[in-house]
Amino acid sequence: MKTTHRLRAASVLAVLSLGAAAAPTPPAVRAEIDALMAKMSASNCQFERNGSWHSAPEARQHLLRKLQYIEKRRETLASAEQFIGVAASKSSFSGKPYRVKCGSGESVPSREWLIRELKALRAAGRTSPP
Repeated sequence: MKTTHRLRAASVLAVLSLGAAAAPTPPAVRAEIDALMAKMSASNCQFERNGSWHSAPEARQHLLRKLQYIEKRRETLASAEQFIGVAASKSSFSGKPYRVKCGSGESVPSREWLIRELKALRAAGRTSPP
């Protein structure tokens, strides 16, 4: 019985130490995310979230809240692409994918739009991959 308790206690300590070891988003990654969010906010696109359309600034605020939540949980985002995959592609609540519609064009999955804009930012030298 003592061995079982020790193993359980060791498992709990291991899990807790893994969470404590997580670092905040590295500055280079955060800079890319911030540049991408600024580009989003400046666009005239609309963003669909759970069946409702929102302005680009509203979408930016929502995604930054999701980023803050991730950082409060002390999770580390290793790249802007990981942020897009974890927070900016679908609803954490419903699992439904986010969509983006710019002008009279067709709506596209937000993941596609954000990756394209991130590549454009990098190509313009406004940000670089970590």
